[in-house]
Amino acid sequence: MWNKIADYIMNHRVLNLVIASVLLIFLGVKAFSIRMGHNLANTLPDTDSTMVVYRQFLDKYGPDGRAIFIGMVDEKLFDLPNFQDYYDLNENIRKIEGVTECLSVTRVYNIVKNDSIKKFQLSHVVGRRPQTQKEVDSIKSVIESLAMYDGLLFNTETHSTMMLVTLDDEHANSNLRKETTDALSILLNDYSTRHGIEMHISGMPYIREVTTQKMLKEIVGFTFLSIVVAGLILYLFFRSWRPLVSVMAIVLLSVVYMFGIMALLDFDVTILTGVLPPLLIIIGVENSIFMLNKYHREFEICHDKIQALKNVIVRIGPANLLTNTTTAVSFASFIITRNALLVPFGILASICIMLTYVMTMVLLPTFFSYQKKPEGKMVNYMNNPRINYIMDKISVFVLGKKRVIFAVLAVLMLVCVIGATRITTSGRVVDDIAKSDKLYKDIMFFEENVGGVMPFEISIDTRKPKGIMNAQFIRKVQQLEDTLALYPEFSEPLSIAEVVKFARQGFYNGKREQFKIPSNNEFGFIMKYMPETKGGEMPAIVTQYMDKEMQCTRVSVQMANVTTPEIDAISRSLQPQIDQIFPKEKYDVVMTGSAMVTLQGTNYLIVNLSHSLFLAFIVIALLMAVTFHKFKMVIISLIPNLIPLLFTAGVMGFCGIPLKMSTILVFSIALGISVDNTIHYLARYRLQMKMNDNDIKKSVMAAIQETGPSMIYSASILICGFLIFAFSSFGGTKIVGFLVPFTLLVALITNILVLPALVLTFYRKKI
Repeated sequence: MWNKIADYIMNHRVLNLVIASVLLIFLGVKAFSIRMGHNLANTLPDTDSTMVVYRQFLDKYGPDGRAIFIGMVDEKLFDLPNFQDYYDLNENIRKIEGVTECLSVTRVYNIVKNDSIKKFQLSHVVGRRPQTQKEVDSIKSVIESLAMYDGLLFNTETHSTMMLVTLDDEHANSNLRKETTDALSILLNDYSTRHGIEMHISGMPYIREVTTQKMLKEIVGFTFLSIVVAGLILYLFFRSWRPLVSVMAIVLLSVVYMFGIMALLDFDVTILTGVLPPLLIIIGVENSIFMLNKYHREFEICHDKIQALKNVIVRIGPANLLTNTTTAVSFASFIITRNALLVPFGILASICIMLTYVMTMVLLPTFFSYQKKPEGKMVNYMNNPRINYIMDKISVFVLGKKRVIFAVLAVLMLVCVIGATRITTSGRVVDDIAKSDKLYKDIMFFEENVGGVMPFEISIDTRKPKGIMNAQFIRKVQQLEDTLALYPEFSEPLSIAEVVKFARQGFYNGKREQFKIPSNNEFGFIMKYMPETKGGEMPAIVTQYMDKEMQCTRVSVQMANVTTPEIDAISRSLQPQIDQIFPKEKYDVVMTGSAMVTLQGTNYLIVNLSHSLFLAFIVIALLMAVTFHKFKMVIISLIPNLIPLLFTAGVMGFCGIPLKMSTILVFSIALGISVDNTIHYLARYRLQMKMNDNDIKKSVMAAIQETGPSMIYSASILICGFLIFAFSSFGGTKIVGFLVPFTLLVALITNILVLPALVLTFYRKKI
C-alpha cells in the first residue's frame, strides 16, 4: 500500500501543489473571520447540578460579573479641588458607551423619609458638582454616616475609596468590551498622572479583557518565536537553507489552515487554542526531521532523488502516521471532558495534527524533488564525529550496563513516587495571572481593602410569596451575615437585610447608630414607607436582591482569590451553619456564584482529564498492539513513556506545583509526543531485524545508531519549542513551558537508554 502511495505522491507533484494552493486561498480567507473568545468558558457542562443552580440564579436575579472595580488611596480626596476632579472622573466614566452606572463617594444614594407621602425616596448625596469646601465637608459628613457603604465604596481605616462601574450585558460579554475598557483606562491614566496616585482596577469584565489582549499578543509572539527557534535549530543541524525553507513553508501553511478550520468550525480563539500555532510548528518540524534524516541516508545509498524520496515515504510514512495518530489521540481525548475550553481544543488539535502529517508526507517530498540533490554541508551531520561518538558510547553502555540502568532507574522512580504523593489539588477563580503582573497586584489591593472581587452568592427560597418581607426572616438573614463576617475571605455583604437597616437609618433621619435591624414594632412602620413593587416604584438597589413574588432573596459577598481547596473548606464549614439558621424543612438555600462554579469546575476537570489521560493511554496501547502485534512489544513501548510522567509527577510534588487543569494537560501533551521516539526506534529495530537475520543485539545497536541522531534533533526542537511558553504571562501556559520540556527530556533519555535495554532484557533468552 505504501508503495502505491509513494508512487501517487511523486507522480502527481504539480497536482499536490495546486491542491495545497487552493486550500491556502480558501482557508486563508476564512481565517480572517475568526473571533477572539470574550467570555470565561464554563468549566462545567450545562447539565451539571452546580451549573443548573447557577443558571437558575442568573435567571432569577440577572447576570453577574458585570462590575468593574476602581480603587485608590487618597487622604486628601475631600479637599475641594481633588473632590471636584473625582466628581468629574465619575461623570466622565458614566458617559462611556456601555456603562450603565458608576457608584462612588461622589455618586452615592441615601434613603430619605418623605413624611408627606409616607414613603422612602432615594436621593443623591452629591446633587451637583460642589463649589466650596464647606459643601465638601458637609458631603463627607453625610457619607461617613452611611454605614452601608463603609467597606464597599470606602474604607475609613485605610483611606481607600472605590468606584463600582457596571456594564450592560452587550459590552460586558462581547468584543465591544475592549472599547469600553480602553476608554476607561484613558480616563484613569489621566487622573493618575495629574494627581500622582496609583489607580487600581479589577472586576471580571476588566480581567477578561486584559487576559484576552495578553492572549492575542502571546499568540502572535509565540508563533513568531517558535518559527525562529525551530528554523535556527534546523539550520544548525542541516547547515542549508533549502530544507529550512521547505519545512518552514509547510508549517506556516499548517498554521494558516488551522485558523481557517477554526473559523469553519465556529471556534473562538481561547488561551488553549492560542497554543496550537506554535505546537503545530513544533510537531511539523519534528515530522520533517525524521524524513530529512531518512532522505539523506537513502540518497547516500541509491543516489537517485526520486527513488530516495519514495523510500522515505514507504519507510517513514507508517511510523510518522502512528506517531501523529498517537499525538492526535492524546489531544482528542479532551473531548470527553465536555468542557467549553477543552472540547474545541481537542477537536481542533487532533484534526490539525493529522492534517500537518498529510501535508508533510505529501509536500516535503514534492519540494525536495525540485531541489538539488543533497550533498556537501547538508549531509555532513550524518558523519558528525561527536554525534557518532555519543551514539557509540550509548550503544556500548546499553549493551554492557543494563543492570546499572535499571538500578538507577528504580531508585529515581522510588523518589518520584514519594514526590507524587505530595501533589495537592488547587485552582483559583483567577488562576493564570502572574503574581508580578499589575492585574494580580490590583486584585490583591481589593482583597486588602474590600475583601475581594469574585462573586459568592447565597440564594434563599422561603417557599411562599412575600416570605422575605417579615422581621423574623430579616433577622435570619442578619444572622447569616454575622456568620459570613467570621470569614476573612469575604467582603462586606449586600442583602435585603442591609437594605432594611439602611431604611431604618433613613427612618431616623440618617443617624449612623440607627443602622441596624428594626424591632418587631419598628418593622411594621418602616415597611409601610417602602415603595410598591407592582408599580415599579421599588428602586433597583432593592429589587436586585429579591424576585418579583418576594419569595426568594440573595446574600452577595465578594470573595478573595483563594484556591479551590480553600473554597471547598469554606463551603463545607458554612453549610451546617446555614442549615441551622435556615432549616431545610422550611427553606431552600444554595451557595452559588463564580467562586462555587470554579470549585466544582476544577474538581470536575481534574476527574475528567484523568479519565481522558487514561483513555489516551489505552488507545495508544491498542495502536501499539496493532502495529507491533506482540503483547511483549506493547509493554516494552509503553514503559519508557510512563516513566517520564512519573518523573514529572514527582517534580510537581517536591516543587509544590498543584494539580489543576494546566498541569494535568502536561501529562496528555507529553504522552502523545514522547511516544514518537519510541515508535521510530521500534520501527527501525523491526526493519533491522529483517536486514540482520533476526540478530537482536545487532539490530538494537543499529537502531540506536540510525534513530539516535533524529531523536536528539527532534527532542531538541520540541524542548526548545515548548520552552518558549515559559515566558508566558499566564501561569498555566508558563507551567506547560517548564514541565513539558522536562518530561520530553526524560523521555529522550529513557528512549535512548531504557528502551534498548528493555528490548535486550525481554528477549535475553533468544539472544
